Amino acid sequence: QVQLVESGGGLVQPGGSLRLSCAASGFGFDYYAIGWFRQAPGKQREGVSYISTSGTSTYYADSVKGRFTISRDNAKNTAYLQMHSLKPEDTAVYYCAAAVGPQGHQEAYRYDYWGQGTQVTVSS
Repeated sequence: QVQLVESGGGLVQPGGSLRLSCAASGFGFDYYAIGWFRQAPGKQREGVSYISTSGTSTYYADSVKGRFTISRDNAKNTAYLQMHSLKPEDTAVYYCAAAVGPQGHQEAYRYDYWGQGTQVTVSS
């Protein structure tokens, strides 16, 4: 069974940090690019970051560039999103997704598998 399971979300103060994890199973993780998306209530799903299969190519939305870092450990079938300098506007449910092929995509519809999401709340 294909699974993507996010973890690491929670409540953090503005300026704080969190690391999200995305544990994959049931498919060839090495052959899928990984993307992170987020969705706040009443807002469209936003592409946050993606990483190529090898981990050598990454993308960041302007809203998170310089604050977030995406990475992956293919030996562990796990991808990560390290988040620093968090802002209240980062509050959302964060999803990881997998798209077959070497490169990631900005468009959510191109992803084949999705996790259940993990809540990130940035508040004082």
